[in-house]
Amino acid sequence: MSNRMIRILVIHGPNLNLLGTREPGVYGVDTLERVNSRITDWASSSGVEVQVFQSNHEGAILDEIHSGLGKVDGILINPGAFSHYSYAIRDAIASVGIPAVEVHLSNIYAREPFRHTSVIAPVAVGQVSGFGPQSYILGLEGLIYRIRHTDIRHTDID
Repeated sequence: MSNRMIRILVIHGPNLNLLGTREPGVYGVDTLERVNSRITDWASSSGVEVQVFQSNHEGAILDEIHSGLGKVDGILINPGAFSHYSYAIRDAIASVGIPAVEVHLSNIYAREPFRHTSVIAPVAVGQVSGFGPQSYILGLEGLIYRIRHTDIRHTDID
């Protein structure tokens, strides 16, 4: 990767606009504005440019993923409940060929059984969940590492 600034598209899915008031015992008390501030502060200090987007609408999220083609180096996405059934978002991520990391504030594997399956995870280069707003920073760190070291390849380990 050249020395040019890395550009990341951060996508927040449905209901994340209600952070701070929505089930604070599960999602914490930080507002989406506060989460975005933490993301942009971290990115700025790391020499990374971020573009942040939130929508409750699947089609708008698809359009945003498509708009990243040729413009961003990576996608950090919290698809919210779309994680569990949006084959359209899964296909959009696969179609654009931009490395993506899926993030969740809560540990989806310690919650209701329907949350244990993500249709997004198989097309993502990684997934981070359960660390509250820090999940975004951990996801960004992993995504940036992956972009800067594009020679990394997945290997099957039994």
